[in-house]
Amino acid sequence: MDWRDDGIVLSTRKLGENSVRLSVLTRDYGRHAGLVRGATSKSMRGTLEPGNEIRVGWSARLAEHLGQFRCELTGAHAADLLLHAGPLMAMSSACAMLDATLPEREAHPDLYRGTVALMSALKSEQWLPAYIRWEVGLLEELGYGLALDRCAATNETENLAFVSPKSGRAVGEASGQAYRDRMLPLPAFLASGRASQSRKEMSLSEQLRDGLKLTGFFIHRDIFEAKGIKPVAARDRLVSHVWRTDIGAEK
Repeated sequence: MDWRDDGIVLSTRKLGENSVRLSVLTRDYGRHAGLVRGATSKSMRGTLEPGNEIRVGWSARLAEHLGQFRCELTGAHAADLLLHAGPLMAMSSACAMLDATLPEREAHPDLYRGTVALMSALKSEQWLPAYIRWEVGLLEELGYGLALDRCAATNETENLAFVSPKSGRAVGEASGQAYRDRMLPLPAFLASGRASQSRKEMSLSEQLRDGLKLTGFFIHRDIFEAKGIKPVAARDRLVSHVWRTDIGAEK
């Protein structure tokens, strides 16, 4: 009952005076929890911030035990984003979403790699499009993938403008006009096929808000409501920030 792996800090919960229960997404062992002793020491203070990359060693007498972690910081992403409110909120949202939705001890190597890539992308000007694409990937990893490459009605890859809330499939502008009030808008930057001209002409701020609405609809319906999971407050804070701010792709 002893292994080592790379991981991303998701959350900590205080246990006793000097210890915490650490939840981490690892490459090979999935979302995993363990006890970290001496977590309040000066040397550990900045290591266990959500979003940081760490090298962890886990050990326990039996596999079903909580076990103990040994941690070494390898990427201090949280400190890099301290002065950037939006990206910091996106990082907190991603970590909280993983902690709330992933089954424990089930490997998701593609999602792990995508999350590592997201932590780097949050330091760029395209941080919010990167985060929204990450949510699309999370939906796919959990079995609720969206098909945004062709029209569900005509099978064409051109002029995509909507997403069906029933199927999660893209719909062309002409095919969806009669039902547009019941459809979800498909932002041009998310279309795997070619978006309609009307979608391309929308401002980036509008597209980003539509992107969060799109992923949020399926996250709330298919994950939170279907599985009885409480909505993630960190994501709600990010959405509120985006709605309050005339946000394009600023850092």
